[in-house]
Amino acid sequence: MTREEILAQLVAFPSVVGRPNGDIVDWIRSWLAGHGVIAHVLPGPEGDRANLFATIGVPDRPGLVLSGHMDVVPAAEPDWATDPFRLHADGDRLLGRGTSDMKGFLAAVLAAVPRLAGQDLARPVHLAFSYDEEAGCRGVPHLIARLGELCAPPACAVIGEPSGLRAILAHKGKAAARITVQGRSGHSSRPDLGLNAIHGMASVLSAAVAAAEAATRGPHHPSFAPPYSTIQVGTLTGGHALNVIPALCTAEIEARAIAGQSAAALLAPVRDALAALDRQGFATAWEPLSDYPALALPRSAPIATLLAEVAGHEPLAAVSYGTEAGLYQAAGIDAIVCGPGDIARAHKANEFITRGELADCEDMIVALASRFAA
Repeated sequence: MTREEILAQLVAFPSVVGRPNGDIVDWIRSWLAGHGVIAHVLPGPEGDRANLFATIGVPDRPGLVLSGHMDVVPAAEPDWATDPFRLHADGDRLLGRGTSDMKGFLAAVLAAVPRLAGQDLARPVHLAFSYDEEAGCRGVPHLIARLGELCAPPACAVIGEPSGLRAILAHKGKAAARITVQGRSGHSSRPDLGLNAIHGMASVLSAAVAAAEAATRGPHHPSFAPPYSTIQVGTLTGGHALNVIPALCTAEIEARAIAGQSAAALLAPVRDALAALDRQGFATAWEPLSDYPALALPRSAPIATLLAEVAGHEPLAAVSYGTEAGLYQAAGIDAIVCGPGDIARAHKANEFITRGELADCEDMIVALASRFAA
C-alpha cells in the first residue's frame, strides 16, 4: 500500500476530537500486524478512545519515538470544495481533513514501516499515536504514563506536527478553563431581588484583562511572537432577554506561556476573582480544559543536530502554538517538533498536503531512524 493510499484510509475515518476512535485504532493496529509489528492499544479513562503504541526493533534499549495524534478538528466549514473525509487529488495537492494536521505524518510513518522493519536496528523506533490532542493534549499523558511498561526510557521524541519538515526547538505552553457564574434570575425591574451573573462575571473578566496586561511587561523571550506570555477570554455567553436578570454566565479563558512560566499559574488572579464571587452569594465553577507545558529544547541536543542534518535545515527557535512535545520533555524525554505540511493550512476548509511533502517526510523518517540507530 502506498503512502497516498494509507493517507486515504486515515482521512476516511472521521476521528473528530472528543469522539470514539476505535475504527482508526483498529485499522492501524491491523496494518502494523500485517508487517510483523505488534501494536499495544491503550484505552483512555473515557472508555471509548485509545492511544496506540508500537515498537520496531528491540524495546529494551533507549529508542526514538515518532509521535502523532489521530484526532482531527471538525470539518464544519461551509466552503469545502470536496468531501472532507474523502481524500481528493487536485494536481499535486491531496485535500482532506487532517492531511496536514496531522494524518499526513501518520501516513508517512506507516508507509516507512516496511522499510524500517527490514533493517536490523540497533536501537528501536517507537510509534506513539494519541487521541484528543485537539482538545488540549488530553490523550497523550495516559500514553506517556505507561511507557515504563512498554519499553526502556526513550532517548528522544519527534512530534510530527506540520512544520514544513523544519525542526522546531520551542513552543509556548497552554492552560485553558471554562468559568461558570450562577446567580439568581428575576425581572429586571427588581434587580434587588435577583443576582446578576453577568455583573458577577465582570469582576472575573477585569482580573483577566489585568493579568493579560501584566504579562506583556515580562518576562520576555525574543524567540516567540509575541515575546511574552498571553491571556485572553475567547468566549462569553449569558442572559436570555434584556428584561430578565441573567442567572448564568459562562466564559472560556486561556493562557499561553513562554518557557520558564506556568500557564496555569498565570490564571491564578482570575481564579482568585472567581473565588471572591462565592463570598457574594454566587455559585461558581472552574472547569479545566487543557494544561500542557512549554517546550524548550537546546540546539545542542543530539536529536536537534541529527534532524538538522537529515532535513537539511537549521531548526526554528520557537513557535507560539503548542504541541504534545512539552509533555514528552516534562517526562524526561528530549522532544522536538518536525513534520510535513503547513500549520497555516490546518483547521481550515480544503486543508491539504502535497505528494512531495509526503514523500520527503517518509524519506526523512527512514534516514532519521537509520542514523539514530547506527
